[in-house]
Amino acid sequence: MQRCGAGCCWFQSRSGAALTTLLLTVYTILSKVHSDRHVYPAAGVLFVHVLERECFKGEFPPYPKMGEISNDPITFNTNLMGYPDRPGWLRYIQRTPYSDGVLYGSPTTDNVGKLTTIEITAYNRRTFETARHNLIIHIKLAEDFPLPYQAEFFIKNMNVEEMLASEVLGDFLGAVKNVWQPERLNAINITSALDRGGRVPLPINDMKEGVYVMVGADVTFSSCLREVENPQNQLRCSQEMEPVITCDKKFRTQFHIDWCKISLVDKTQHVSTYQEIIRGEGILPDGGEYKPPSENLKSRDYYSDFLITLAVPSAIALVLFLILAYIMCCRREGVEKRNMQTPDIQLVHHSAIQKSTKELREMSKNREIAWPLSTLPVFHPVTGEIVPPVHPDSFDNTSMPLMQTQQNLPHQTQIPQQQTEGKWYT
Repeated sequence: MQRCGAGCCWFQSRSGAALTTLLLTVYTILSKVHSDRHVYPAAGVLFVHVLERECFKGEFPPYPKMGEISNDPITFNTNLMGYPDRPGWLRYIQRTPYSDGVLYGSPTTDNVGKLTTIEITAYNRRTFETARHNLIIHIKLAEDFPLPYQAEFFIKNMNVEEMLASEVLGDFLGAVKNVWQPERLNAINITSALDRGGRVPLPINDMKEGVYVMVGADVTFSSCLREVENPQNQLRCSQEMEPVITCDKKFRTQFHIDWCKISLVDKTQHVSTYQEIIRGEGILPDGGEYKPPSENLKSRDYYSDFLITLAVPSAIALVLFLILAYIMCCRREGVEKRNMQTPDIQLVHHSAIQKSTKELREMSKNREIAWPLSTLPVFHPVTGEIVPPVHPDSFDNTSMPLMQTQQNLPHQTQIPQQQTEGKWYT
């Protein structure tokens, strides 16, 4: 793993006032001059380069003094020199402006011998100052490349930047070596589950994205790794159940492995269900200079386009309108023509029916309806005798209330009332 801390360690070896003066002078020079760093990764082996924020803080004015802590937010931008993006095999990740950036990837044999220069630009998000460095990558061919037996694990409880830490990756390789027991074991590549089409996890219960880790060894796979190929475990995987793996307990304390997604590749047999993704350099082929069209463009006649687009549909619509108008206006039979084609006896019957209907309607308007008996008193209020209903002709029905009071009853008998002197009046 390559780190950019060489310059920082050199400054820390000085002390006193001379150190402070030297620190300011050198930092001033680094902020103006691009410093180059050379790294020598091997093809087919995982390459990790950490961009530490601490190494860039001193390059942004005002320069911090000895012992002073600066926590400015810093972000990085990386690209291949002369191009807007990085090579296809190289990835970059930085979660927050307060965390370190990481360049990682696995060079291929096609990149062996090629000089790759990565421009690293650091941005101070508080002062908007920038600092630029060049990372020169010399890719060499590994002696034991490629390792014939490769296994890819999917770890569910890790993010890619957590897995790239040297301590965590070392623990995982130690667990794999304990299970596999090879003589040579290398980490080949690390890929985030999001780059394989995975979903971004919900921000609950400290869920992780997941990471794929490919390792290679020089000996055949152990019996524990091949347990996932058993029919019983294959059936459990098809039912979305965890397979029974005897060596899972050696990983469970720190790494939660999805054994249904493990991939075992045997390069010696050239038969594998795993399809290796061949990535290019991310550089488009040179197609020459752009040649714009000539300014002397030929004139174009749009008359035929006008006829096809507007004139023809308008003519068709006009013809249809005339046909519809002729049918609606000029082909109407009318009442006179209908009467001429109808027999006389049928016309007489139709006229008689209409006349009778009109007379019945006029008679119904003049008909008087008797007042409902349910609204009239039936019994005498004092004697209890049956009182005949009032004939509607004796009163004005239009002004008669719905419920008659005792003063409006024609046969009402007055009830005697007692006065205060003890006399009775009728």
